[in-house]
Amino acid sequence: MSRRALALFVVMCVIWGIPYLFIKVAVSGMTPASLVFLRTGIGAVVLVPMAIARREVRPVLPAWRWLIAYTVAELAIPWFLLSSAETRLTSSLSGLLVAAVPLFGALLAWATRSEHQLDGRRLAGLGVGLAGVGVLLGFDVTVHDLGAVAEVGLCAVGYAVGPMIISRKLSHLPSIGVVAASLTLAAVVYAPLGIAQLAGGHPTARALASAATLGVVCTAVAFVLFFALIAEIGPVRSTVITYFNPAVALVLGVTILGEPLRIGAVLGFALILAGSVLATRQRPARASAQLPARDPEPAGSRLST
Repeated sequence: MSRRALALFVVMCVIWGIPYLFIKVAVSGMTPASLVFLRTGIGAVVLVPMAIARREVRPVLPAWRWLIAYTVAELAIPWFLLSSAETRLTSSLSGLLVAAVPLFGALLAWATRSEHQLDGRRLAGLGVGLAGVGVLLGFDVTVHDLGAVAEVGLCAVGYAVGPMIISRKLSHLPSIGVVAASLTLAAVVYAPLGIAQLAGGHPTARALASAATLGVVCTAVAFVLFFALIAEIGPVRSTVITYFNPAVALVLGVTILGEPLRIGAVLGFALILAGSVLATRQRPARASAQLPARDPEPAGSRLST
């Protein structure tokens, strides 16, 4: 890995690990709908001019149906659910629960016949990962938090569905164009409610600054850097950052927000991480039996938070 690739890798591990912290701060001073509107709107303001300059807007328009499906699965619903959940859950716990996305992805791939079978290794991975989720819930969640946990669970399902739509229906389209269009769609949908609730409330400067950081750094800049990372090391290796993002969320939640660090969080994350690796790792193919292939570039792959 080159120095540039290593730098991009480290930055992305952090940049998609910090949203949970900023979401937690933002929802203390505004509603989830207002936060989603601001985050998507700010991200669109940054990326749409770039997409226009690169002539990446028009090519995505014919695929508008799948673009809407991707926006709903990856942005519009998950970002609202995650923001809503963090009004009741800690940022670190939310990040750790989202770490189960690869497990949902493996199940969906098998259910939709993307993977022909769940062999013993993958079944073991799913079992270990689900045990990790159980440990997290057993140590850190009360009965009153189950609704918020369900929201994070649905968010994780959306994060697993989004990349499937990209890889099957949108992978041939320009990346920045897809993300810019998706952010714009989500911002338009949330604009009426988001603006009304902003006008009717009194968002704090701290909450507004967090929303701005989410829109500029964790969304617009993050996608640009992620696509640069893909160009350096390829889409498959780039997804490894998924395993580091929840750890960053845990560290920041504990050190900055003073959230509790319990043994259940550490053990649960370790089990989820191990299970995800087992459930999603591909077996190496025999060199003599397979021709070289180019991996499709995932425009907006599930690494957004």
